[in-house]
Amino acid sequence: MIQPDVVAELRSIVGSSALIDSPTSRRAYECDAFTLVRHSPGLVVLPGSADEVAAIVRLLHRSGIPFVPRGAGTGLAGGSIARPDAVMIGLNRMRRIRRIDVRNRLAEVEAGVANLAMTRAVAADGFQFAPDPSSQQACSIGGNCATNAGGPHTLKCGVTVNHILAIEFVTCDGRLLRIGCEQGDSAGLDLVGLIVGSEGTFGIVTAATVRLSRTPPTVRTLLAVFESIGDATQTVSDIIARGITPAAMEMMDAGVIEAVEAAFQVGLPLDAAAVLIIEVDGVAAGLDAEAEQAAGIARSNRARSVRAAANEEERAALWKSRKRAAGALGRITTSYCTQDGVVPRSELPGLMSEIATIAARHELRVANLVHAGDGNIHPILMYDENDPEQVRRVIRAGEEILCACIRRGGTVTGEHGIGVEKMDLMPLLFSPADLAAMLRLRSAFNPGGLCNPHKIFPDTKGCWEIHKPGKRAAI
Repeated sequence: MIQPDVVAELRSIVGSSALIDSPTSRRAYECDAFTLVRHSPGLVVLPGSADEVAAIVRLLHRSGIPFVPRGAGTGLAGGSIARPDAVMIGLNRMRRIRRIDVRNRLAEVEAGVANLAMTRAVAADGFQFAPDPSSQQACSIGGNCATNAGGPHTLKCGVTVNHILAIEFVTCDGRLLRIGCEQGDSAGLDLVGLIVGSEGTFGIVTAATVRLSRTPPTVRTLLAVFESIGDATQTVSDIIARGITPAAMEMMDAGVIEAVEAAFQVGLPLDAAAVLIIEVDGVAAGLDAEAEQAAGIARSNRARSVRAAANEEERAALWKSRKRAAGALGRITTSYCTQDGVVPRSELPGLMSEIATIAARHELRVANLVHAGDGNIHPILMYDENDPEQVRRVIRAGEEILCACIRRGGTVTGEHGIGVEKMDLMPLLFSPADLAAMLRLRSAFNPGGLCNPHKIFPDTKGCWEIHKPGKRAAI
């Protein structure tokens, strides 16, 4: 329970309407899109400005009270879960686009601005914010910075850190700082690169100056249909090996195809083992040849068919099927749990086979969404959340899948972060000396451990009780 005098001071900072203290209302903040762990925070405050965030943090730091930043709540690893002794600082009121500078290809936006809202704000000028997570309609720029989010076009465009020029953030003791350089070439240490991906454990991002990218003038989008997942994943490796860098290569297997067709009827073949969306973009000259080269590689790997989207409407339908695929699975299962691992592209065929074996061993259905171009897998394990035995099996299967990624030279997250979900796997990735070095770095920014505590690293004080899981959000 948060002390009454602290509650009163917080109310004076944000106002009564932006402070949530009733148990019923706080339940809305008990988890993000990772529902295996749930705790209602002791209090929720919704600041409307960076100055209010700084004032809140100064008060909580002085009072020794833990605090947890939260964006749109779309995170898939429990990175914004708070315990009852902590105050949650929700940033969703901070949605101002402070300025757009098209001439210098940048924009300054507050942390609560939705990813897609940023792109829509500059679309008429021919620009975009390149990172495009499938939850981009809801996920926030602040959340993208926290997890270093990616998306289908990561292969060519890179992840969030490649598009952040400067950051405004509140330190763990309540100082408001600005780091980075709008020209993208700042002297000194790369603190922006350090903050992006730190999952709110180094401070709270309140605004970011983002790089704007030109909307590609020409796009070619292909749909390749395969009789086996192995042929689809081999196609991905062969395209990259040939020196082609598509804007995106996304794979959906039969389980996903079934769900997508039930939801959207976009014309995907229900008898296919997998489909691969291959997109190339750039200037028109030579683009058709590049698309045909990619199509030829798919055919050489026994693609049953390869067709190009005839117009923007067809292209939009293909991307709708991909970006809303995870949500569509709700039509064919009561509950599902999504994993997020990465392996070298050459390991994808073997890994996909191993995932099928793991799911079969635990008697679970699995559907696979894959950012195939960069080896980022999202196996979706389907189960009945009302059956404790199935819950146990799905947790174990998820761990085995991530361990398989590690054995194959990969890692346990590509874009969802570590949060509370995967922190116990960190010793499998890093030596004790490596982990100790990371903890020393975190302590330099967060010496009291009050800012988003018990995340990322194994911590005996941070054991989280597994809750009965529910559905997972879009990838």
